[in-house]
Amino acid sequence: MTVYGIGLGPGDAELVTVKGKRILESVEVVYSPGRLSRSVALEHVPEEKIGDLDFPMTRDPETLRSAWKEAAAEIASVADDTDVAFVTLGDPNVYSTFGHLKRTLAAFHPEIELTVIPGVSAMTAFTTALDVEIESGTGLALREAANGAAPTGPDRMVLFKVTDAETTHRKLTEAGYTVQFGRRLFMEQGETIITDDPSEVDERDYYTLAYAEREGIEREVATAQFETESEEELA
Repeated sequence: MTVYGIGLGPGDAELVTVKGKRILESVEVVYSPGRLSRSVALEHVPEEKIGDLDFPMTRDPETLRSAWKEAAAEIASVADDTDVAFVTLGDPNVYSTFGHLKRTLAAFHPEIELTVIPGVSAMTAFTTALDVEIESGTGLALREAANGAAPTGPDRMVLFKVTDAETTHRKLTEAGYTVQFGRRLFMEQGETIITDDPSEVDERDYYTLAYAEREGIEREVATAQFETESEEELA
């Protein structure tokens, strides 16, 4: 049978894809790796359908391998008889816990078929929440920025896991960037914050993103000239 890795989107239950919702409703068991993904899944399936999995918050490789091996064994035993789903916020293949499950199943249970259903990631949903346009012909880099990290180089960056906003902001502004922060964008759990003031997101929160853009970028977009031409016509 099949294990489906389903992206639930950034946290708003209405941003689950139509296909993701259909498969959630069709499988016998829906496994969730955490409280937030569980709460989104519960908007689409009854609680008795949810299979919770516990994963330690650690970077120790041996502990992680042991936890994922146990989780894969449980999921594989159920998937021997019926289709199941493993849900994750965002997209299953973009900085997701699903990658651990996929590798572990491939190593120890290669007979299990895996199918990924993509979801809206927070890194793309931020453009709407922060009202940022990434116009065609420009580049955008994705970087991790935990514990005050402030990568530089690209003209435009989306930073995720921003857990020390004030330090990241200071370093980036010194390097010539303007910075906006978004916390828990499109998430129904917790308060959504959109700000350019790092003190408003100074509490450590795993679900904080930032958009950094180098100052003085020139944009060559044809329709950007409409406003200028209208002003000239009125003069």
